[in-house]
Amino acid sequence: MDKRPVLYTLTSGLHTEMASDAAREPFIQGIEAALGVPFACRGEDFSTYGQTDAPELIYVRTGGTEGLFLEKVAPLLTKGKQPVRLLTSGLSNSLAASMEILSWLRQRGIDGEILHGRAEEIAERLRGAGVSARSHADPDAPVNSDAGTLIRPYTFGRILAGKRYGVVGLPSDWLISSGVDPSVVRDRLGAELVDIPIGELVEEVRQAGHENAPDPATSLKPLNVPKYGRKIDAADWQGALDIYGALRSLVRRYRLDGLTLRCFDLLTALHNTGCMALAMLNAEGITATCEGDIPAMLSMAVAQARTGKASFQANLSRIDGDRLLFAHCTVPLSIVRDYCYDTHFESGIGVAIHGELPEGPVTLFKLSPDCRRMFCQPAHLTANTYADRLCRTQVVVEAPGAADYFLQTPIGNHHIIVPGKL
Repeated sequence: MDKRPVLYTLTSGLHTEMASDAAREPFIQGIEAALGVPFACRGEDFSTYGQTDAPELIYVRTGGTEGLFLEKVAPLLTKGKQPVRLLTSGLSNSLAASMEILSWLRQRGIDGEILHGRAEEIAERLRGAGVSARSHADPDAPVNSDAGTLIRPYTFGRILAGKRYGVVGLPSDWLISSGVDPSVVRDRLGAELVDIPIGELVEEVRQAGHENAPDPATSLKPLNVPKYGRKIDAADWQGALDIYGALRSLVRRYRLDGLTLRCFDLLTALHNTGCMALAMLNAEGITATCEGDIPAMLSMAVAQARTGKASFQANLSRIDGDRLLFAHCTVPLSIVRDYCYDTHFESGIGVAIHGELPEGPVTLFKLSPDCRRMFCQPAHLTANTYADRLCRTQVVVEAPGAADYFLQTPIGNHHIIVPGKL
């Protein structure tokens, strides 16, 4: 009987850089070399999932795959069987998507784990050596057996009383563990959620975007040649500013203190992205988040209410011991010391932001969807990077002891980096 570890894959169509066969990736080949045997590769054919005694891994190759997980894998899951093993790389939002999937599994009492780190560590874990799935600077360091202790009760009360936050379009399909009950938000935070159809934004852009767009010469840096993306032309630039102007109109129309935007819909509707608009809105004190992520928006709003500052919504992309690499394609222009422009990472279009944040103390923060719990961890921002196959703003944060939380009990994928103490 074939006892080779079985490898299944999930890949989003948004990530064109991942079109090649997973079996040919150096990341996978490195694990096979450490194991001493090749994987039995099944690709996205899950028809045999859960029917073998061999270790089964789901390689979450990219972000945006959580909906595929619900479609292809979730119907096959049964409590009590071997854990759902989610294999992640440090690229293409693989880890962030795995965190959202693991959060969904935890909510349903299904055992799961994220395998992330060096090839040797992952191979040892698959051989049953008991090594943690997380990446350690010291592979012999003990596993935190209670990573959930970093999640504590939410204690900031109805700090958003009287405020209104727009949900422009539904939450993105991949936010499978991040559903929010508006009545809970009203009762526990004091805030109102206002649903706004994405079509209203698109129509506003087409009809009146230029009227409300700012004069970039007065407030923004001039265009530059992107480091990784294609050249940004005048139509891209004006389109990004038109989206800002349209969102500004919605803020006035609905009397909003903030909003979250189902931004990926704009890729097809307007052939542009909301990255620039959200960076500008946050700089003006209007809390604005990507992907229709309501818990992330509320987390940023709570942070702003407590500190008076904007904060950075980001995906965790890579873990190396206590060093955490976070990335996203937008960042508030008010909290960066410098910035330039690139295209949106996943789509290669529009105007995204590569920002550099000041090194120093920060707080990692996330409010749970039920507004009862929070992850609130002091950390230190140590470096800014700018690498390919990651979202454009990239920061390295030192957070001793936090790796287990992210790989065992995360509250969804997006987390908030707050300058200073929360």
